[in-house]
Amino acid sequence: MVAMLRTLFVARAAAACRCAWLNAAALRRCATLITLAGLGFASESHAQPPDEVRSALRQAGVPDEALAFVVVDLASRRTLLEWQPARPMNPASLAKLVTTQAALERLGPAFTWATPVWLQGAVNDGVLDGSLHIKGSGDPKLVHERLWLLLRRVMQLGVREIRGDIVLDGSAFAVSDTPPGEFDGESLRPYNVRPSALLLNYGAVVYTFTPDAATGAARVSVEPALARSEVDRTVPLATGPCNDWRGALDARFGQGASASEPRVRFAGRYPLACGEQSWALADAHPASYEQRLLEGLWREMGGTLLGRVREGPAPVGVKPSFEHRSPPLAEVVRDINKFSNNVMAEQLSLTLAREAAPSVPATPEAARAGLLRWVNERAGVAAAAGTVLGNGSGLSRETRLSPRLLARLLVLAHATPTMPELMASLPVAAVDGTTRGMRSGAGRAHLKTGSLRDVYGLAGYVLAADGRRLVIAAMINHAQANAARPALEALVQWASSSTPARAP
Repeated sequence: MVAMLRTLFVARAAAACRCAWLNAAALRRCATLITLAGLGFASESHAQPPDEVRSALRQAGVPDEALAFVVVDLASRRTLLEWQPARPMNPASLAKLVTTQAALERLGPAFTWATPVWLQGAVNDGVLDGSLHIKGSGDPKLVHERLWLLLRRVMQLGVREIRGDIVLDGSAFAVSDTPPGEFDGESLRPYNVRPSALLLNYGAVVYTFTPDAATGAARVSVEPALARSEVDRTVPLATGPCNDWRGALDARFGQGASASEPRVRFAGRYPLACGEQSWALADAHPASYEQRLLEGLWREMGGTLLGRVREGPAPVGVKPSFEHRSPPLAEVVRDINKFSNNVMAEQLSLTLAREAAPSVPATPEAARAGLLRWVNERAGVAAAAGTVLGNGSGLSRETRLSPRLLARLLVLAHATPTMPELMASLPVAAVDGTTRGMRSGAGRAHLKTGSLRDVYGLAGYVLAADGRRLVIAAMINHAQANAARPALEALVQWASSSTPARAP
């Protein structure tokens, strides 16, 4: 009976695909039927995970029930091994696979963000007799260097002095003023930076400590230079080993002359044995970060500002003086997946919502709904049952995906024109990105990792020794999940063996 149903679905899929060019609905039916036909109706396997996987779980104190995974042969779409494949699990950053593939399909790998800039006023003898307006569109990579290029373009238009203000318009996104540390209380961690239509330099600051034994102190440099920010420029040296050097600094992030002017002090010592080290942190005063960054950079470049940097609307119905373009989406997706950048993923999910409804500000609710629609269209409503998307990055306790659904999306993604961009964005096992420390699948697996407290996961593509390419999606949800990483590495090793066979 199963074979008859499978034959029927294959026939229906072929018929739907022959007519898919007629309309979008037919194309969605084609994708859904191919999914059902290609991946079949496999029931949950009751086979145990491989012995080496179970052994690693036991060593970490994690029960088998906390693990769920699927391994699929990409060519035949046959499930080789599975364990609790339909169980909805918290995927952590594996959710970025949904966001990035949806963006590649919806927007195309060559998509770019445009940041329009207006010189509102006459320019004479290097003076702009008016204000400079910058409107954000969600560019995830408007980092310090690219912001310098934007302001350099302003100077190339003849401006050295701005008699008015620098006005920032972030109205393209409507994001709540949630405290950045609400997720886990770590407000200074860069992964907790909130998205913004005009996100500058990821909202981050890098402090570099360079010890000078002759003076008995370490010099402190700050990148980028922020206006109206006080930072201790030296910290006394300490003898002894380089252990918890960040804690030894006894960093204190307080308030300077006003609430918008931070004061950073280092009340401890810096170990000489550490050599030069850098510490990346989210700015302690995010509400004024963009203003302080732009003011500081403009003055550092030799510009004069008589007014101030403030928020405000961009000109309406007036052509911008120029547009500053982002790198292409393919490059942005690579940064998101290789390094699991949360705020960039959030920017991308909000951009999808903005592109779907450009006349209204993009909201997190619209972003979540849009991603869920894409999942339903690509994998089918039945396959997506139990799916919950808390946001586009996976920095969520509510998000739920099943390994079977994630594997299905990866199988489907491999058949799309954007497959090369997605695969190239995934860390190469034991080589780069978040998998640099892995020991299994070295150079033979492209895998996205996901990690939160109580969560660890791996998903992507593995090239077996016999030349077959496999899809793997695996997650552990348990208090000792991160201690059980070797179990998922053992599963990758199993998948990369020359002739992986179905477990008994």
